[in-house]
Amino acid sequence: MFRRHFPVREKALNITVLAVGTKMPRWVDEAVAEYAKRFGRDVAYALKEIKPEKRGAGVNAAQGMAAEEKRIFEAIPQGAFLVVLDERGKAPTSVELAEHLKSWQQNGEHVCFVIGGADGMTDRLKQQARMMMRLSSLTLPHGMVRVLLTEQLYRAASILHNHPYHRE
Repeated sequence: MFRRHFPVREKALNITVLAVGTKMPRWVDEAVAEYAKRFGRDVAYALKEIKPEKRGAGVNAAQGMAAEEKRIFEAIPQGAFLVVLDERGKAPTSVELAEHLKSWQQNGEHVCFVIGGADGMTDRLKQQARMMMRLSSLTLPHGMVRVLLTEQLYRAASILHNHPYHRE
């Protein structure tokens, strides 16, 4: 399972992805690991899994999201630029995401992306975000979101370095 944690590096763009959910299929962990290793020294990337709250036995969706919210807030790196993935967020192009990466790096931001659980996220968590972003208008499985986000972050970084991975 992909659980590598990279220390914060000076001069690098530090990205943390907090994803509610554990026990992803092997292909998800392998794909995330593949894109994460491609970043090189310019990006310090970490994926942290947040334990989902079990539903049932008196725990409804709102209670579950509240418990997950607590775990998410505890895991957000101090002072991080918080980006919440939400279906109502803006959907940047790959080039626009690259511009965000460039700005975050120039400003010395530690960026933290949050992928919520099966029931979504609390309004409080969304209100704390400095940006709400959508990867797609389609409903995607959580494992696929991890892969897609990591690939798009790698693509955006490759755009900034004029790497031929991205073609227009």
